Amino acid sequence: MFSSSPEHGLGRAPLVVGVDEAGRGPLAGPVVAAAVVLCNPCPQGLDDSKKLSAARRSTLEPQILDNCAWGLGVVDVEEIDRINIFQATMLAMTLAVSRLVKALGSEPEAVLIDGNQTPHGRCADWRWPARAIVGGDGSEACISAASILAKEYRDRLMCEAAEAHPEYGWDRNKGYGSAQHMEALRVHGPTPLHRRSFAPVSQMVLL
Repeated sequence: MFSSSPEHGLGRAPLVVGVDEAGRGPLAGPVVAAAVVLCNPCPQGLDDSKKLSAARRSTLEPQILDNCAWGLGVVDVEEIDRINIFQATMLAMTLAVSRLVKALGSEPEAVLIDGNQTPHGRCADWRWPARAIVGGDGSEACISAASILAKEYRDRLMCEAAEAHPEYGWDRNKGYGSAQHMEALRVHGPTPLHRRSFAPVSQMVLL
């Protein structure tokens, strides 16, 4: 969706891209992936975004955006329901790396992806050497940076959506199936931002 390619800090080192996603499990909202090539020196204190406080993430995010090369991929609810969440996640990762590569004008030597699967062979437009790393968002700084960008961007989207649909508590649960969210879903039914291919939502549609 967006990309940045700063002229400084990247040097001529081999291009290694870190990729992570946010929003695979929620009942509502898009899935977002980020791809990052770290600057040199890279921001200090990078870690799995889920382990960082909101204040720490908000401090690190602008440092990554301003000094590193990055790309975002966003796949909306309609596409998630059409191709399923797994394929939508693979697509979001592919879009993020594609936008980063286009901004850099260079192909990466490696793409490191958090988790146990990559888009290789699963998304037609994926063309880069990829390696899945379980727990990579906590062990590889470039994946940690991607984790922060993806989560912060998606969290903002859900907070904006909460203004139009305040009863679901998306500003707090970010679309996950919290008690408040499930009760609001039962009382008010699904919104256009709900994933109807997810069982808790599809069950409400049938009621």
